[in-house]
Amino acid sequence: MTRAVVFAYHTIGVRCLEVLLDHGIQVSLVVTHRDNPREHIWFESVAQLAHTRQLPVIQPDDPNTPGVLERIRALQPDFLFSFYYRHMLGPALLAAPARGAYNLHGSLLPRFRGRVPVNWAVIMGETETGATLHAMTAKPDQGDIVAQERVPIGPEDTAFDVFQRVTEAGVQVLRQALGPLVAGTAPHVPQDLAAGSYYGGRRPEDGRIDWRLPAQRIHNLVRGVAPPYPGAFTTLEGKVLRVLRTSLAPHPDAVAQAAGGDGRPLYLLGLELAGTLLSADTFKQRFPEGVRPD
Repeated sequence: MTRAVVFAYHTIGVRCLEVLLDHGIQVSLVVTHRDNPREHIWFESVAQLAHTRQLPVIQPDDPNTPGVLERIRALQPDFLFSFYYRHMLGPALLAAPARGAYNLHGSLLPRFRGRVPVNWAVIMGETETGATLHAMTAKPDQGDIVAQERVPIGPEDTAFDVFQRVTEAGVQVLRQALGPLVAGTAPHVPQDLAAGSYYGGRRPEDGRIDWRLPAQRIHNLVRGVAPPYPGAFTTLEGKVLRVLRTSLAPHPDAVAQAAGGDGRPLYLLGLELAGTLLSADTFKQRFPEGVRPD
C-alpha cells in the first residue's frame, strides 16, 4: 500500500485529504495548524476530518523540528503532500519521502508563485487562474509541474468565488495525477520562472483604498479582499468605512457613488461602518456630502 504524510489546512486541505483516502492511500500522519483565535475561520477543518477518519494528527508550531522530522522518517512514507499548509518545509523534510514531495498551489504556475495567489490574481485583474500540482523544492513553488487545471475569473467575481473554483480544480488535478504518481509515470515539466511572477503575503491594512488609482484597480482590490477576507476600506470623516462590493456600471443596489483617480465612477454596493451595514438612505443621512475620503 502507498503511504503518505499529509501537511494540510483549509478547505482545499480537507478536500484533497479526502481524495487520497478515497484512492486507498494510507495516510500515516496528518500535520496541520491550530486555528488562530484572531483569524476569521470560515473554512473547513483538516484536524476535524483527521479525527473523524481516525488518522494520527499533530499541530506543531514548527514542522521542521528534529522531533517532527524523526517521527516522519520513522513512518517511511512514499510521498509527502502539502495542501495549503502555511509553513515552509525544509530540505530535510522534503527528502524524507522515498518517492517525492508534492504541493498543490492555487495558481497557474509559474505565475503567482508565493502567498495568497487567488487574492492576488483577482487584485491584478486576471481573467483566469487555476490549480497546479508540482514537486516541492527548497524554494517555494519552483518545482516541476505535474498537472494543472484552469478556471475563469469573471469581471465581478470576488476572491471567494474564485477560491471555490480553484478548490474544485485542485481536487480534479489531484485525482488525475494520483494514479500516474503512484505508477511512476507522472510527467514532471520544469517551470520557466522567467515567465512567471512572485507575490508575498497580504495584511488587513493592505486593503486600504488609494483613491488616486483608476476605478478599475479599486474595483479589483475590493473584489480581491471582499468578505470572508478582511475587506477593502477607506476613512470617511475620521471613521473606518469598509467597502464590501462595487460595480463599474450603474447599479440599482448602489448605496453611494465615488470616483477613481481617472474620474470614472465607481458604484458602492456594500458599505459597513463600525460593523453595521449601511443602506442608501442611512448613508445619505450620515454623510450628506457623499464619499469624500480623508
